Parts: sequence; structure tokens; C-alpha cells
Amino acid sequence: MTKKKKILLVSNGFYPEISPRSYRVTELAKEYCRQGHEVTVITKYRNHNYSKFLNQHPIRLKMWGKSLKPVPSFSNRLGALFSSILTRLLLMFFEYPAIGDMFSVKKMLKYEEGYDLLISFAVPHPVHWGVAWSRSSTHPIAPTWVADCGDPYMGDVLDTYRKLFYFGYFEKWFGRKVDYIAIPIASAINAYYPEFKNKIRIISQGFQFDLKRNNNKCPNNPMPTFAYAGGFIAGVRDPQPLLQFLSTLDKPFKFLVYTNSHDMLNGYKEKLKGKLVVSGYIPRDELMEILPGMDFLVNFDNNTQLNSPSKLIDYAIVNRPVLNIGRDFKQQSILNFIKGDYTDAMPLPNPEEFHISHVSKQFIDLLKD
Repeated sequence: MTKKKKILLVSNGFYPEISPRSYRVTELAKEYCRQGHEVTVITKYRNHNYSKFLNQHPIRLKMWGKSLKPVPSFSNRLGALFSSILTRLLLMFFEYPAIGDMFSVKKMLKYEEGYDLLISFAVPHPVHWGVAWSRSSTHPIAPTWVADCGDPYMGDVLDTYRKLFYFGYFEKWFGRKVDYIAIPIASAINAYYPEFKNKIRIISQGFQFDLKRNNNKCPNNPMPTFAYAGGFIAGVRDPQPLLQFLSTLDKPFKFLVYTNSHDMLNGYKEKLKGKLVVSGYIPRDELMEILPGMDFLVNFDNNTQLNSPSKLIDYAIVNRPVLNIGRDFKQQSILNFIKGDYTDAMPLPNPEEFHISHVSKQFIDLLKD
């Protein structure tokens, strides 16, 4: 049994938000509490009643004030265009509104001290910058600081533009001060500055789950039924080629999509009628009750080795075949899956490496003696 530790988690994302970073922080906080550690979470304000959650998980929860407001949206076409352009410019040149997290974190950490382990989480990366700004030799907060990066920053290739050069100073600044940088996949190491590679540790996303619960389930659907849960990115995770092909098939099937990126599905609900069922994001617990009942699951590939969607962990846990859709997907593979032939199923990692008990230990093991 690990000796009781004081652990501080600093993150923009947290329960009940539906996002990979929220799950990352929430699962770690719950597991460390279960292990008997003293856990404090610092996160942004949410208008949510945490009474039930905190009764179940005795976390010390502290929240900074409301984040900077995004650019207002307008209903008319000209106003919407102006809002879109201004939003993009503020993001490109100032990392707005996420830059506000740097100042909020700095303020929240001013009087925090006496912890054994400090873990900060990105995205957004200004959370790390706020910790770097606050932490010093006279105010270390904790002897060990781990910056957990779900995705690269300067080395990101999924966005439609590259980060402007001066943001590299921020990344190098916090990189010099941090003790360790945690990333989820080894193939992403090259997205970080070479001088910090000795600080990088591979620590996967972690969840609490029981593999036996899903291994014995057998879908019994009246027609081929499959699902996708997650966002879309134009030109990268793009659903339109798949949907266009599906709209030409004269076969019964049902495709369930759980996403908040509804714009990229425009027109296809009409084309596919009841074959395409679109919903917004739902809590992960609910989703994990639905996915085991699918004949197969769909993944839209990032087409890069630098990012891996965390949904593949959930797909591995529920033990269903996965149809991977990349830029060069084969239509025959789609037909095979609909017929029940999963020969081309995407290989998935062993889900046991994502169990929260294993992942939480990897962070604890970084503690300085």
C-alpha cells in the first residue's frame, strides 16, 4: 500500500464536463481518493451542484472564476462571418479565450503549498503556463510537477493552422520548469521539443472498468447497427465520404452518431432518413451501456501518429470490432462489416493497460524520494 500523499490536480476540464481531459482528471481524482490519498482539484467554475459527487468522493474542490467570454455569435450571415473571423484571429494571435486560464491558475496557486505531487492537464495548454508562472524555488507547491498533455501544442498537426512562433517561448518556458511531461502515446514524442524528451513519460488515459462485464455480451439487432461517438474535423476526421457511400446502399442498417459537430452531417439525415440517428454527446457511463450492443463501431482516423483519439480506449473496453475510416478507406471493407465480416477490423491495444489503478500508479511512481 502506497503511503498517503497530498495530490493537487489543476485542470480546466473536470466532472461533469464531457471531454477527454475531464475524464482524465476526474478518474484520477476518484482513484486517488479511493486509495486514501488527500486530493485537491483546482478547476474552472461550473454552475453545477457537486454535493452528491463530493459525498461519494471526498475531494477538496476549488474553482476559479468564470472564464473569458468567447466572441458573441450573431444570427445574420454578415454578423456570423465577422464573429467567425474575429474568433479565429483572437485564437491565432492571443490564444484567446484559453489564455485566461494562465492568469486564473496563477492566482489560484498563490497560496497552495505542501503537496507531494502536482499534476496539471492540457488542453488548454495555458493551464501549464499558469503553473510555470506560479511555481518557483521559494514556492514549489510540490517537489514533483507533471504536465499531462493529451495533445501536442506547437507540434499539433490537426488544426487548420500552425501555432505562431512566439507561442514556442511559452512551451519552452514551462518545459524548462516542469519535472515530467506525460503524453498518452509514444508516437507523439516527436511533436515536442528535443531538449525536453528526457522528461517525457508515456502514461495512457485511464478508466475504472470491469472487462468481464462486456466480454459475454452478444448483440442481437434486427439489422446491422453501428455507432460513432466523438467530434469531427474537416479534412481529417471527416464523416462525409462514409456517409456519401452509405447513402448509395440499398441495404437495411442503422448508424448511431453521438457528436456535437452537427454541421458536417447536414443533408445526410435527409438522405439516409431513419438509417442515420444523430444525438449530442451523452455522459460516458450512458455511452458505455450502449456501445456493447453495437454490431461494430466506427473510428474516423486522425491520419497522423501524433494524436490518438481516446475513444479507442472505450472501443477496446467494450470489445466490439472497429471499422477504421481513413483518407483511403475501402468501400468493400464497409460492405463486409455490414454483412458481418470483420476481417479488416482495426487492431486495438490490450484494454488492461488503461485501467485506472495502473495509470494512477504511473504518476505516483514519478514522485521524488
